[in-house]
Amino acid sequence: MRCKTEAQPKHDIQKTPSPTDFPSHLTPTRATHPAPPNILLLLHGLGDTAAAFTSFAQSLNLPETTIVTIQAPNPLPFDLGGFHWGDDVSFDSATGTLDMDAGFKRATTLLVDEVIRGVLVRKCGYRPREILVLGFGQGGMAALVAAREMNEHKAQGAGASAGGGGGAEDTSLSGVISIGAPYPLSGSTVGAKSRTPVLLVGGREPTAVSDGAIRRTKQVFEFVEVHQYARKGDGMPRNREEMMPVMQFFARRLRSWQGVPEGSVEIT
Repeated sequence: MRCKTEAQPKHDIQKTPSPTDFPSHLTPTRATHPAPPNILLLLHGLGDTAAAFTSFAQSLNLPETTIVTIQAPNPLPFDLGGFHWGDDVSFDSATGTLDMDAGFKRATTLLVDEVIRGVLVRKCGYRPREILVLGFGQGGMAALVAAREMNEHKAQGAGASAGGGGGAEDTSLSGVISIGAPYPLSGSTVGAKSRTPVLLVGGREPTAVSDGAIRRTKQVFEFVEVHQYARKGDGMPRNREEMMPVMQFFARRLRSWQGVPEGSVEIT
C-alpha cells in the first residue's frame, strides 16, 4: 500500500502518509482527516510508547491534519519497559532518575533524514512549512534538536548554492511544541538561529523549563513562546486552561484549504 493521493489545490501532488511508507524499524500510528494540508508528528516521552500517545492524537481532533505518532527507536534496558530517544541511558546524579538529556544524534538522523525528508517531503510531497512537531519530555528535546538540524541543512544548502546560483530552500518547520523540556544542553548553540516557531510548556518549580533553559532555547530559535502552568512540575496538559496555549499555537501555525478553489496555485 502506497501513500493515498488526495485532492490538491496548492502545489505539487501531495499524498497522505500511510504507516507502510515509513521505514520498517519505526512504529508509526496515524489519525487523519480528509485532504490534509498539515502533518503533526507526536513524539512520546522517556520510557513511554507510541501507543500511549495515540489516544491523545485522537482527542486533539485537529481539522485538515494528519497526525503521525512515532515511537522512539531505543528500548530501555534492564526490562524497564518503554523506549527512549537518547544516544545513551544515563541517570541524573541529583535525583537518581533517568536523565532526559542523553544526546540525540541517532534520533535526529531518524527524524530529519528518514521521517521528515525521506517520507514526508520526498515521498509524500509535503513542505517543511506544513510539518509541525509536538513532543513530551525527552520527545520534546528530540523535536527541538531536529528542528535545529533542519535549519543547519538550509545553511549548508545556501553555502553550496553560493557558487552555483539559486537560493536555498526554506527548511523551517511549521512549529515545535515542547511540553516539559527545553533545548538540551547536549545540543549545539552555534550558528544562525532557526526560524521555526517554538512553544515551550512547563509548570512551576520544580520544572525542566527553567529560566536558564528558556534562555538556552532562545539562543537557538528566533521565535520562542513560553507558557507555564499554575501548578508545580511538568506534565501533559490536564484541563482546558492548560491546553489553551497549545491549541492557540495550532490555530496560528496550521494551514487550511477551506474556501480555496480546487486547482488554485500557491505563490510564495
